[in-house]
Amino acid sequence: MIKKVLIANRSEIAVRVITACREMGIKTVAIYSEPDKLSRHVSLADEAYQLEGQPQKVYLDAAQVVEIAKKSGADAVHPGYGFLSENPEFARNCADAGIKFIGPKPDIIHRMGSKVESRRAMEAAGVPVVPGTTDPVNSAEEVKKLGAKYGYPIAIKASAGGGGRGLKVVRTEAEAEAAFTAAQREGASYFGSGEVYVEKYLDHPRHIEVQILGDEHGTVIHLGERDCSTQRRHQKLIEESPAAKLDPKVREKLLAASVKGAQSLGYTSAGTFELLVAGNEFYFLEVNTRVQVEHPVTEYVTGIDIVKEQIRIANGEKLSVKQDEVYFRGHSIECRINAEDPYKNFMPAPGTVKNFAEPRMPWVRVDSACYTGYQILPFYDSLLAKLVVWGRDRKEAIDRMKLALSEFKIEGVATTIPFHLAELEDPKFVNADTYTTYVESEFMKDFIANAPKPAPAAVPSGATASAPAANGANPNGSGPAVTEKVGPYNFEVEVDKKSYKVAVHELVAPGAPVTRAGAGTSAAPAKFSGRSLERPSKSSSQAGSGSGRVKAPMHGVVKELLVELGATVTQGQKLLIFEAMKMESEVVAPKAGKISALTAKQGDTVETDHVIMEISD
Repeated sequence: MIKKVLIANRSEIAVRVITACREMGIKTVAIYSEPDKLSRHVSLADEAYQLEGQPQKVYLDAAQVVEIAKKSGADAVHPGYGFLSENPEFARNCADAGIKFIGPKPDIIHRMGSKVESRRAMEAAGVPVVPGTTDPVNSAEEVKKLGAKYGYPIAIKASAGGGGRGLKVVRTEAEAEAAFTAAQREGASYFGSGEVYVEKYLDHPRHIEVQILGDEHGTVIHLGERDCSTQRRHQKLIEESPAAKLDPKVREKLLAASVKGAQSLGYTSAGTFELLVAGNEFYFLEVNTRVQVEHPVTEYVTGIDIVKEQIRIANGEKLSVKQDEVYFRGHSIECRINAEDPYKNFMPAPGTVKNFAEPRMPWVRVDSACYTGYQILPFYDSLLAKLVVWGRDRKEAIDRMKLALSEFKIEGVATTIPFHLAELEDPKFVNADTYTTYVESEFMKDFIANAPKPAPAAVPSGATASAPAANGANPNGSGPAVTEKVGPYNFEVEVDKKSYKVAVHELVAPGAPVTRAGAGTSAAPAKFSGRSLERPSKSSSQAGSGSGRVKAPMHGVVKELLVELGATVTQGQKLLIFEAMKMESEVVAPKAGKISALTAKQGDTVETDHVIMEISD
């Protein structure tokens, strides 16, 4: 009997597992990185242990996690999602230490963790799969041959990948080499394996997934399907259950196929069969051998607590329900509230949450570890909260979600709430006509075009005509004037031997020159703790900015350098791949010229505004 569970995770999913354990009278153990010491999961657990090492790596340190589990006396480990949740070696290490891993058996995790092996297994079980390879692809030339065979577009996928990581779409032969390299790199970086395979890419499919549960007595059931088609860069933003406008015959077939596939594996615990639906055909995509981020929508429509079922299964108990006892009621929608700016291509927005007030109303659930004063760390993903609603039908669920979003107050950082509110009003979403690439290919164009313009700031009059007044007044003295916000200027301030990053904006009259140190003006550089820091001008990492400085957009890692010192580049040319908060982005040349300075190498971690390279005329 499980009496104490170590949660090998952080943030909202750790809080979710702790809550389930408390309901069941099970003690909990939290683990945390040094920057996570004030996190909510740490304070909620009965015990907490700090992990030693680099913040971005410690939650992947399987040996250290198992040692803490033994030290704490935990008799089971719940991995949550991400990190070690689909690592078969970690599951084996737990078993070898006499600790129950709350999840499938290690060999099932291993087989389903390989996209190549999982395709073979599903083909053998009679589950439809997308046309593609069942063996790894080893070169860009092979990719080109497969493109000619299947017809473009094709998808290159990291064999051990998931969640959109290591997935690259190739639409022409010319894109094959760069996409092959990128998929290998992401696979090796995120999952420890550069093995990739190729399959036909379906352009406008729906992403439908089936929630399954299997116990150790041979019983496998499904808890219905979820529609996860609203995505950006193959990462889900909105999920709902049931899938609207899904042909009843297709639904029946894909639910049965998923149960059949799980039975063929001897699957135990919670799992998700991900499928692509095109017309009246469906194809197997992958099996996620863990609890999904979006599991709450299934819990809402079935009333079944999936995390508690996982724990009962690990205890050797039978499923608490049979298939004919699973009833589906109403409609549920989940919005992932991420610390990302949807008006800036979903750029991650680490920082401090100045105000966090959840909507308080019937039929609303918020899964989160966030609070006022919470520090969003650059080492981890950008998920702040999962906002989930239930309605008697889809229309009522949409109406309730719009109300809940409008009442959700998060201040201090950019979030995806404006995107969600706009998407829920979009006719294609309302009519359930979206597909996996709809957000990028159609929706975002109008969304960006209709982005709210910053309101001009009215200020008192009384400034001189020679320069903008310090208070932003009208330089002509004719009444209130508008100002422009320039910056931010980023400084590092040291107080009581602690370092703080401070962003300062300067208010100037429209069209007025920006004062900045070191640019031939009389302004002195700011000095803090004896350190002289130059105020930077507007970000120079954007094409067309005119500056030759290429800066890190935020704290992150230089994943790949695409140019060398002395290379000649053109404006808009890709210079490097930058990773922050588990998202990769391309940094392009702001001007044409020659790389005259290079201050970072591949794999380096750099701070916000660090000058990575300089381009001279």
